[in-house]
Amino acid sequence: MPTTRKSAEMSDFAAPARGYLDGQMLIAMPAMSDERFTRAVIYVCAHSSEGAMGIVVNQAAQNIKFPDLLVQLEVIPETECIQLPTQAEDVQVLKGGPVETGRGFVLHSADFFIENSTLPIDDGVCLTATLDILKAIARGNGPSNAVLALGYAGWAPGQLEQEIQQNGWLHCAADTELIFGSDVEHKYERALRKIGIDLSHLSNEAGHA
Repeated sequence: MPTTRKSAEMSDFAAPARGYLDGQMLIAMPAMSDERFTRAVIYVCAHSSEGAMGIVVNQAAQNIKFPDLLVQLEVIPETECIQLPTQAEDVQVLKGGPVETGRGFVLHSADFFIENSTLPIDDGVCLTATLDILKAIARGNGPSNAVLALGYAGWAPGQLEQEIQQNGWLHCAADTELIFGSDVEHKYERALRKIGIDLSHLSNEAGHA
């Protein structure tokens, strides 16, 4: 299953050449043995011969709201919470994966970009992991779509490919609703429907999905 190895710099996740699954969604098979990824839908941010990194987009962080995080990170004082733009109040906070869970990663639309900090991924989606984007969202001039993930999922070289061959994951094209949609609880079924699969008919045996 995805590794919990630490990786401290955004440069570790440089976008690879085409042919890998960056910009795609991974969908956990029902027999997923790692309970941290049961029914998980993961947006793959980087995938290359050096490994892979992705953000779980369908596991909400419990009892954590975006405005509260802004206060905890001293992006804004608590007195300014009531003055936040609606767009900031609506940002979803997700459990992005088991690696570096104390660190925030913002998946967002490509209408916001910070030189040397923002990683363009695919189809108008970017990843930024600095406080600057949180400050921009709090001011109301951040990206039009964004989710904040705490942590990420990571794979060692060849590990994701092996897990897919062992029927651990399906994959499909990403879309705005799967990444940024507020209906977090139903993203798993929606992702399966996107590739024409009825969950009740899904086999756990390789070659029979």
